[in-house]
Amino acid sequence: MTDPDQGMEALMLVDSPEFERIMECVFGIQPHETRTYFRLLELPGSTVSELADALERDRSNVNRSLSTLCETGLVERERRLLEGGGYVYQYFAVPVPEAQESMHEAVDEWAETVHGRIDEFGP
Repeated sequence: MTDPDQGMEALMLVDSPEFERIMECVFGIQPHETRTYFRLLELPGSTVSELADALERDRSNVNRSLSTLCETGLVERERRLLEGGGYVYQYFAVPVPEAQESMHEAVDEWAETVHGRIDEFGP
């Protein structure tokens, strides 16, 4: 994961950033993780194997992306019991409005920090 503060700084240099780029900067995630999130929105309840097939990526890479997305709160994991015994994990992307709210909160927090630093400066 990249440093979200550095992402915010880079984001400020772009006149009209795309939603995906904003998401990457705010959450400190990579483009492949953003693609995983959006694919999961289309395929809720997918397993790592199903997502790997849909994304045409290696399972281990998809698993790492999902772990990162779970850490950021963009994806939730549920355990489903299998009929023959055992279990499998299914993944669900949080709805876009919830992700947007998290993004707004992160940007507001960052802006508040910057405003505080500005106010601290002076004689």
